[in-house]
Amino acid sequence: MPFDLQPHLTGELIELRPLRPEDWDDLFAVASDPLIWEQHPESDRYKEDVFKVFFREALESRGALVVIDKNNQQIIGSTRFYGYDPEKSEIEIGWTFLARKYWGGRHNQEMKRLMLAHAFKFVESVVFYVGEKNIRSQKAMEKIGAIRDGVVKRAYGNHSPTLNVRYVIKKS
Repeated sequence: MPFDLQPHLTGELIELRPLRPEDWDDLFAVASDPLIWEQHPESDRYKEDVFKVFFREALESRGALVVIDKNNQQIIGSTRFYGYDPEKSEIEIGWTFLARKYWGGRHNQEMKRLMLAHAFKFVESVVFYVGEKNIRSQKAMEKIGAIRDGVVKRAYGNHSPTLNVRYVIKKS
């Protein structure tokens, strides 16, 4: 069975559905907060021209999802399945951001739980890459049980490659 990179997943707090071109306004309204990106390697992603590239690449990836608050039906962020490798039995979850109002609570945990449950129907390992200076996201990874698995260089948008911490969660 092929990996479904854009499932519709529903939890108690959030819903994940495929990103669509018409989501631009709502998603950019969330992404335009500079504080969301201050620790990210692409710290200028809050700018419209930079976010346009991110949004286009998200659509082209065919693995991008929007995060919807089930309580008010508003888009509160985005995430992505990426780089499915059937030989390694591995997929990446990344490019995730949420409106600051939803930081540190149950929304991110539920999103990851839904995505991991979906991924583990198809693969044995899920990987995440977090900017070396993005301590907030590194702590979030550790909070959901991800294991630090080295450091790699990755490029974001039109920026030079930067160091990223690789995390792994194995199917248990």
